[in-house]
Amino acid sequence: MSESSKSKSASNINPSPTLQCKDLHEYLKSRSPQFLETLYNYPTICLAVYRELPELARHFVIRLLFVEQPVPQAVVASWVTQTHAKEQSKACEALSELSVWQEAPIPGGLPGWMLAQSFKKNLKVALLGGGRPWSMSSSLEPDGKARDVAFLDAYALERWECVLHYMVGSAQTEGISADAVRILLHAGLMTRDAEDGTAVITRAGFQFLLLSTAKQVWLFLQHYLHTAEKRSLSAAECLAFLYQLSFSTLGKDYSTEGMSNNMLVFLQHLREFGLVYQRKRKAGRFYPTRLALNITCVKDGIAPLEAAASTGYILVETNYRVYAYTQTTLQVALLGLFTELIYRFPDVVVGVLTRESVRAALRGGISAQQIIRYLEQHSHPQMLRSETAGIRTSSVLPPTVVDQIQLWESERNRFTYTEGIVYNQFLSQAEFGVLREYASRCGFLTWHSERARTLVLTRAAHDDVKRFWKRYSKSS
Repeated sequence: MSESSKSKSASNINPSPTLQCKDLHEYLKSRSPQFLETLYNYPTICLAVYRELPELARHFVIRLLFVEQPVPQAVVASWVTQTHAKEQSKACEALSELSVWQEAPIPGGLPGWMLAQSFKKNLKVALLGGGRPWSMSSSLEPDGKARDVAFLDAYALERWECVLHYMVGSAQTEGISADAVRILLHAGLMTRDAEDGTAVITRAGFQFLLLSTAKQVWLFLQHYLHTAEKRSLSAAECLAFLYQLSFSTLGKDYSTEGMSNNMLVFLQHLREFGLVYQRKRKAGRFYPTRLALNITCVKDGIAPLEAAASTGYILVETNYRVYAYTQTTLQVALLGLFTELIYRFPDVVVGVLTRESVRAALRGGISAQQIIRYLEQHSHPQMLRSETAGIRTSSVLPPTVVDQIQLWESERNRFTYTEGIVYNQFLSQAEFGVLREYASRCGFLTWHSERARTLVLTRAAHDDVKRFWKRYSKSS
């Protein structure tokens, strides 16, 4: 008997994992304890971590903050009644995963809890004051060309939309750097086309476009931090500066005096992404925008910056016509990913969902469910009041449109690809039958041909089958 590997890659057919936007705690849990220890040397990070802890965990931290010796775990458990044991377990788990506290032995052998020294020291600084002044705390003369909040909001959206325009392949792509493109590729939001090498959006990239702006920025910055070392930047220092910005005041200018060269480089990157406004590269002051302040709002739904843009603007008819009442070129470009645009007027764009336009989106990694969800999310209020001819449906879209989009996707999914091992060249029919019966009994069998004496078994079963065959060969 011989075996060979038959590995079928179906990355372009099988759906990829859902894009996940980790909040601060989830992000820190994925980092090493050494990174966390470095991070807790910054008071701003300690304060940010403390603010996002579960309520009971914050209670534990405050009770232990001024205790200089380990507290027995039984004593900590006694602070909570049995009716809230589940909340206590979650609080303890969060504090341990984030290395906020550590197990410490107590004389007599009892286990105890003690706050990590660096976290305790710097949280005290954040809550009570003291320590070194923040790098952007230097006083400034009044700005003769001060910028108001409305200007900063418009600037932030303009800069961030440059990144989104590039992702959807819009012609309006001025202002995006090669560094930003590398981050999009590293994050898996875009990939290089196999034919011409151009950057094209992926399924994860389309999911990214469906996120709120605050979540988009935070996810983008997480991947920036993952690649910070390649730019000779400290990820911990960059993250601390980001949260320092999140505690700043919108519309107030801050000084660059005292910032290290690395942080000045980082500031220019934030300027490109729209998180800060700086009139000139050499200017000694900058203004944090709402994008920087909103990185702590990834759990809180729609942020103020995008609240005005949250009104639905898309009408879908049963004849597959799509009307988008918008003047935003980004929204038009995004719609053009899966519709064929036929008319464009000053306030409305008309397109049609065709088999070719939807299949082009599917080939690019966009799923039918994502297209349907996008149209539902941005449906015009008028669609909520429309009738569906008595047909019960959970979607505000016409049932014929929803079904047809799903059918166009199913046309491409007629084959299911699985990885397996081929076993053939059996010396006798009896050997073939023995292995086939064993594989069938254990649930390993994917396909077999009695005439060709060939079996295809699951890849995971290979080791078990080898052990079985050795036992069988010895006994026979």
